[in-house]
Amino acid sequence: MTLSLTSLKNIPFIRQGDNLADILVNSLRETNIELQDDDILVLAQKIVSKTEGQMVNLQTVTPSAHALELAEKSGKDPRIAELILKESNEILRVRFGSVVVEHRLGFVCANAGIDQSNVKGDEDSEYALLLPVDPDKSAKEIRDALEKITNKKIGVMIIDSHGRAWRIGTVGICIGLSGIPALIDERGWQDLFGYTLKITVVGVADELAAAASLMMGQAAEGTPVVHVRGFPYPLGEGSLKELIRPKEQDMFR
Repeated sequence: MTLSLTSLKNIPFIRQGDNLADILVNSLRETNIELQDDDILVLAQKIVSKTEGQMVNLQTVTPSAHALELAEKSGKDPRIAELILKESNEILRVRFGSVVVEHRLGFVCANAGIDQSNVKGDEDSEYALLLPVDPDKSAKEIRDALEKITNKKIGVMIIDSHGRAWRIGTVGICIGLSGIPALIDERGWQDLFGYTLKITVVGVADELAAAASLMMGQAAEGTPVVHVRGFPYPLGEGSLKELIRPKEQDMFR
């Protein structure tokens, strides 16, 4: 069993309206990779958000009274606090430097996934980048376009870096996918000694997201797309919703 992950070369600085499928095809060519059936492309959410116009000029944001209160408690820029409120279903925890929320997409994360690193707009303005509106839909549209160009059956995944309860440090997690299983349910499988597994459900999309995130880096690497070959499970349809633990099972809230 071999799993290979390769960072794609020469991905340009992405701007709103760019055709990601064409950019990816060109980058695959320059990286000397020819897509095969069952390959997967893993994309950092930033390039997807940028093409979809999710960059917000902070000069256009007017903080509400609630945002001003949140900013005072958290030490956040009041304009960022306003965006956090708009991108969240619920504020769960606040401490200086961090606001933990239930994002509008359903998962729990810090600061509603809003990012200001590697985000550049006009010289005289500050920008923040929001997560894609519907990452599953974004992944499907990119996958459909690539499959039309290449005539290959592939998977596409969009990832972001999140912290985790009980652990220090961020890891890559899946926030959108198409053509890839989110989970592999191994309940009923037998181990080497014939024991029947009873509770094992593997978050394979998050496992692959973490591996791809290693290849992308977090700072100035400029490698926001990773090609994957040898994924050890059959491709199939998954969704972000499958990865989100229902509130009634969430012991951390």
